[in-house]
Amino acid sequence: QVKLVESGGGLVQAGGPLRLSCAASGITFRINFMGWPRQAAGKPRELVAGFTDGDTTIYADSVKGRFTISLDNAKNTMDLQMNSLRPEDTAVYFCYVRDWRGVSSWGQGTQVTVSS
Repeated sequence: QVKLVESGGGLVQAGGPLRLSCAASGITFRINFMGWPRQAAGKPRELVAGFTDGDTTIYADSVKGRFTISLDNAKNTMDLQMNSLRPEDTAVYFCYVRDWRGVSSWGQGTQVTVSS
């Protein structure tokens, strides 16, 4: 069973940085997508950043140039470095993977709050 555990969320002032990390375990099938969706209160969930099959990185337009997604295969971790944070980045951030069968797994989420 896939287990994803996020860490690193918290409260930060606008303009500051924050780094999220996702520790993955129990992955036995080939992963063809992994990333960081987020959900703000009262808004639909949106993909912030991710790796597609073939290791192509994708970013939401709202975070391009500010956020960087990275992967450490040796440690089975996926990080999201967030710089120049804005109040509109406030949301619950999730770690997400999908395997080649289309089976999705989610972490429990970590709250990021950016104060103005």
